[in-house]
This record gives sequence, structure tokens and C-alpha cells, in this order.
Amino acid sequence: MAPVDAKPPVARKDMYKAFAASLTGTALEFYDFAVYSAAAAIVFPLIFFPASDPVTGTLLAFSTYAVGYISRPVGGIIFGRLGDEIGRKKILVITLMLIGVATFLIGLLPTYDNIGVIAPAILVFLRFAQGVGVGGEWGGAVLLSSEFGDPNKRGFWASAAQIGPPAGNLMANGALAVLTLTLSEEDFLSFGWRIAFLISALLVAFGLWIRLKLEDTPIFKAMEARGDKPKAPIREVLATQRRPLIAAMLSRIGPDVLYAMCTVFTLTYGIQELGFDRGQVLVAVLIGSALQIFTMPLAGAISDRINRRLVYGIAAVGAAVWAYLFFIVLEGRSPVMLIVGIVLGLLCHSFMYGPQAAFVVEQFSPRLRSTGSSLAYTFAGIIGGAIAPFMFTLLLSTYDSWVPVAIYLSVACLLTLVGLALGRDSNVAEDEEYLQAGQAPTELVESK
Repeated sequence: MAPVDAKPPVARKDMYKAFAASLTGTALEFYDFAVYSAAAAIVFPLIFFPASDPVTGTLLAFSTYAVGYISRPVGGIIFGRLGDEIGRKKILVITLMLIGVATFLIGLLPTYDNIGVIAPAILVFLRFAQGVGVGGEWGGAVLLSSEFGDPNKRGFWASAAQIGPPAGNLMANGALAVLTLTLSEEDFLSFGWRIAFLISALLVAFGLWIRLKLEDTPIFKAMEARGDKPKAPIREVLATQRRPLIAAMLSRIGPDVLYAMCTVFTLTYGIQELGFDRGQVLVAVLIGSALQIFTMPLAGAISDRINRRLVYGIAAVGAAVWAYLFFIVLEGRSPVMLIVGIVLGLLCHSFMYGPQAAFVVEQFSPRLRSTGSSLAYTFAGIIGGAIAPFMFTLLLSTYDSWVPVAIYLSVACLLTLVGLALGRDSNVAEDEEYLQAGQAPTELVESK
């Protein structure tokens, strides 16, 4: 039998199709998730928690934001396991529908003035459903693009799913910015914010159309062919993959906290503390997110040529330093410097988050990748991005200073460096072994 390299046995057009499916589907789901995040900062404290003072209202709104992270492990446990048992593609269709329906219903939800405390209660439930969908989405989306692509270029191919958050954030904040600029304050709070949620139905329909046309990944097909699918993947990961799981979880904390500062907390801090207009802050986030669509795959590709952990680590150090410079720069209350600060912050985020997908999946063997990656992604989200906006707001209101906020981000980046030190570099031989097994039956038939 002729030697087989690590490249997947698919046409290049199928590789690009998988890349597009991973990118577009994740972007659509993170549009739904990001539009909630932005609304939690600028709308929900007023219409779902109006009985509270402004600070308490913001804390309560960010608490519902955190529910979306806390519920992610539920999705990671359910869908991560299924990804290793029934395939990557099937779970991606289910998760897209789940988060899409939840987001659409939020757009129809009556406010506190209409139905009282039932309104925020339903809001929390729908936010929980969103989180379950996102928790199951990430691992499958990463594997869809990376397992169709060349394992030697996994940083680039896996970055498809990583582009989803900035692309979704760009669309979400773009929609909110347009609505903010074209509607009065009264109309925006009355019905304008709902439009951004309701149009998600069209976006989800488009994402489903793309994903339903795809087959499952060559790696999963090879697992099926050799009968190597795990019977109890969660138990096996927890029993045999503890160090990789810890390494992958810690690696995510710094990027999650940094992203929450740049795209969520900055909305509140910039408007309430520094006096920027809502439109100015949203435009700054839009510019930073637009640039990330290009810097994410660039960072992933660079990590294929240079040691991935080194690229990731340098960006983590840069983010820790930037945390202090950012607030110092913002004290001038210049809209231009606001844009510069957010762009530089999201650039540091790109060079962590771009290579992150490849780093996380590389910690686990192919047969446990969906489960291990999903568990690491979702549980890290609880101690990273989930509580970050809440903690930022609490620290700022308690100490009346941005210094504790910057220290908080620095500590998160330090934990990421620990995770990178515990992790391992890419092992392409594992993919090659599965792909050889998957191609072997065809080659034997041709030789007869």
C-alpha cells in the first residue's frame, strides 16, 4: 500500500466549503449571542430591570449574560459527546436551530412593564438555551474545518470557527449601531432593539442551508470504518485526558476575559464613566471586529509556521500589558484613541484566539476531540468570559478605579500562560494514522 500523507482525502473545493460552513454557521450563532451581549449592556437594564438603580441594573443584566456561559457546559457535555459518537455534522445542525429559535423568541419577549418579573425570568431561560447551543457549536465547528483541512496547516483551517465571533459581533453591533443612529432613544428602547433579534431567523435559515449540504469529516468517517468510536467519551476524557483538559481550559481564560472587556464592558464603561455616545463606542467595536476577520486567520497561519504556543504566549503577555495602557489612553476621552485602544486590544485577542482552536483540539486524540474540546471550551467559559463583565462592573463600582479591572485581566492572561506551558504541540501523526485507515479499504479494492 502506498504511503499516505496527513492531508485529508477530499478535494480542495470541499476543504474550502467546510471552512465556509464552519465560519458562516459560527458567525450566525455568535451574531445571536453577541446581539444579546450588546443589549445586556445598553438596553436590558432599562426594560427588564427598571426598578433597580443604574449600577444594580447593569449587574443584573450582566448576570443574565453570564447565564449564557454557565449553560455552555450543558451543551458541551451533550453535544460534545454526540460529536464523537454520531458525527460532527449532525450536532451542528441541531445547535444552530436551538440558538436561532431562542434568539428569535427574545425579540418577541414582553418587557417588565408588560408582564412583571415573568419577563426577566423568561429572558434568563432563553439565554440559557442560547448558551447550550453555543456550548455544543464550537467543538463541532472547529472539527468540521480542521478535519477537512491539512493537519500541517491546522492553525489556519481551524481559525474558520474563530472568525465567527468577530464576524457575528460585527453584524450584531452593526445592526444595533444602524438602529441607534436611525431611531430616537424612545423608539429604540420601545421596538428598535427587537429588530436585531428577529432578523436572526433569516440568518439561521441561511446557515442551515450551508451545513445540510456537507458530509461528515474524513477523520470521523475513518473512526467509523475502524470501529474506534468511544462508548463513554466523557468518562474516558476525565480518566485519561486530565492534563490536556486542564491545559486547554486555562488557555482560554485570558482571551475570554479580554474579549469581554473589549466588546461588552467597554460599552458600559465608555458610555457611563467616560461620557462617550453609544454610537461612538459601537463604531469603535465595529472597526476592531472588522479587522479581526482578517487578523484571526493570519494569526492561525503564522502559528502553523512558528511554534503555536509561542505565538499564543506572546499575545497573552501583550494583552496583560495593554490592559493598563488602554485605560490610561481612554482618560483623554478621545474618540480616536477609543478606537485605537479597542483595535489594539482585539489585535492581542486575535493572536490568542486565532491559534486557540488548533491548540485546543491538538491536546486530544482524534477519537476524543469533540468531547475534550467541547468540555474545555465550555467549562473555561464559566471562569473566564462568564463572570468577567460582572466582575469588571463590580470592581469599578467598589474601588472607583480602573486599576483593579486591569489587574483582573492580567491575572487571566497569567492563567493562560500556565495552560500553554502544560499543553503539547501538534501531533500530525495521529491524524495520519486515522486517514490511512480510512483510505485503506479503497486502496485494497483498487489493487485487486
